Amino acid sequence: MSSAPSAGIFQPLKADDPEVVGGYRLAAVLGAGGMGKVYLSYTPGGRPIAIKVIRSEFGEDPEFRRRFQQEVRSAERVQGLYTAPVIDSDTEGAQPWLATAYVPGPSLAHAVAHHGALPPRSVLLLAVGVAEALTVIHGAGIVHRDLKPANVLLASDGPRVIDFGIARAADTTALTSTGVSIGTPAFMAPEQASAGTITPATDVFALGQIAAFAAIGSSVYGDGPSHAVLYRIVHEDPDLGGLPEELRPLVTRCLSRDPADRPALTEIIALCNEAAGAEPLRQGEDWLPRAVAGSITERVQLLPAPAPTPPPVSAPAPAPQPPTAAPVPTEVSAQPPAKAVPPAPAAAPGYTPTGLAAAPTQAAAAQPAPAPTGPPTAPTGYGTPPAYGQPTHPQPPYGQPAYAQPPRPQPTYAQPAYTQPTYAQPGWGQPTYPPAPAKPKRTGLIVTLSVVGAVIGLAVLGSLLPDGDKGGTDGASGSKGGGGSASASPGGAQKPVDPQPVSYKGIDMPGSHRLLLADNPPRPAEEPGGGGVHYGKGDLYFYRDTTFGKDEFGTANGKLVLLNNSEKGSLETCRKVTRFTEKITLDQLTAGSEVCVLSDAGHIAVATYRGKSGAKESSQYITLDLTIWRNAEQAKKD
Repeated sequence: MSSAPSAGIFQPLKADDPEVVGGYRLAAVLGAGGMGKVYLSYTPGGRPIAIKVIRSEFGEDPEFRRRFQQEVRSAERVQGLYTAPVIDSDTEGAQPWLATAYVPGPSLAHAVAHHGALPPRSVLLLAVGVAEALTVIHGAGIVHRDLKPANVLLASDGPRVIDFGIARAADTTALTSTGVSIGTPAFMAPEQASAGTITPATDVFALGQIAAFAAIGSSVYGDGPSHAVLYRIVHEDPDLGGLPEELRPLVTRCLSRDPADRPALTEIIALCNEAAGAEPLRQGEDWLPRAVAGSITERVQLLPAPAPTPPPVSAPAPAPQPPTAAPVPTEVSAQPPAKAVPPAPAAAPGYTPTGLAAAPTQAAAAQPAPAPTGPPTAPTGYGTPPAYGQPTHPQPPYGQPAYAQPPRPQPTYAQPAYTQPTYAQPGWGQPTYPPAPAKPKRTGLIVTLSVVGAVIGLAVLGSLLPDGDKGGTDGASGSKGGGGSASASPGGAQKPVDPQPVSYKGIDMPGSHRLLLADNPPRPAEEPGGGGVHYGKGDLYFYRDTTFGKDEFGTANGKLVLLNNSEKGSLETCRKVTRFTEKITLDQLTAGSEVCVLSDAGHIAVATYRGKSGAKESSQYITLDLTIWRNAEQAKKD
């Protein structure tokens, strides 16, 4: 097999990848799967970690969030030598995430694909390590459910089992019910493939498949479409032709179809030690072939450095104001005494005083210093920052000679005459002739008389009309005279009234039959014309898959929504939910499961699944309870 370098495992972040998750700066992409994407990051102390960010579609499902929180709490208690411990998580954010210790080693799937099958002793050490990991996981009350070669990492000192329990969080959620597959069919147990009870023995079956995969280099149930693989798992024996003889007792016991016949984890460890012979099993640096061990060293050397933390963003320095914001002292000193300008205004907030501070030096060079009179006022302090921060303290005109009289104040710049309201008032200039007050208009009397006249006119007109035209409560537009679909509101608008529900109990629907919600009562029947229930006009149908056993409960005339445990089947609920699909497999349903049915004809129903017939009965059928709201919506046009 090829020994291609492992550099491709550290993929650069793309435009749609976040830069930071939960305060951890991301350094690279490690991989992606059905539930989310995995990134490489580092703790503040420099230890590498793997952060799995759950897809937003799962995060929007309340049932997934509830289960994900439970599984994360349980996973935090798993602290085994052969597991990657959970070190941080966020189950409340828009996109939930989970951080575990990073294992610098390839997955079993990657190692077999690039270096071929493992020798028997490596397989036995692999099985012992996975068995110990499952012992700790099951001890925390978790069944892995998705144990496969991609979830077993090969470290230098033994295997590491990852992603334990997360598959259960996605089980039976709205997303999985609409086609997103969680779990790998080739490594499922028969009870998983046939919607049976999931127990710790389910993981034992997967352990047997992993051991066989590592020793042979391929799945013992073959490849191909998922439904074909699942059929072979349920009905056929595994292909153990290439399995080494010393591994057969272990793999054969683990792959028993009956969960009760599979060995306990302690028995698995005993079987592995027995198969090892005189040399006891000890995990060490040499437990893997040299090529696989070399890929671990290579990964450590190629590990990307932590992403640099950006420096804190400081506020940019304020841009200096244009020179015209305040005259510089050199301009003032250059003017003749008779044309001196008033003192410069205080600098605007944020103004940089550097240029003004240099101005007095230039003025002193061009003009001799005036003779001091009275208390000395050091001109050098004019350019210091405190002087510009005191706008209420007027500064004398800088640069005036001692014999020059101070410039006359120019009140036109400071007088409030420009804002006095008297200049804009109407009638200005005629104070002795105030305008005469306007005569009050008698609008109130006029309005009152108009209203009284209108009321009298309506009363006379009403007395002349026939009784049948006076009101709408019993006519065609009213709601009191019958079971119409609208009622009169105070403003005359028509308010829709929901139809009354009609319930039907214990409807037995045989395979390849359908029913219509408009029928009273709904009667299961075969689709006329021989086109099959998939392509017919049935609002509900039951289709039996006799080849692969994936029986379907579906609609050919509308949409279905499988409700979560937290959702109560009602007309309001069915109008709100939007997780539409057209078919649901029976392995997604349990007794009491509720399904909203929204037909194109405008009928809405809640179908409650009560179970199916026994395997030994002559005919196969499912039993439903139906609550129907007929004509609850506008029918869709073809």
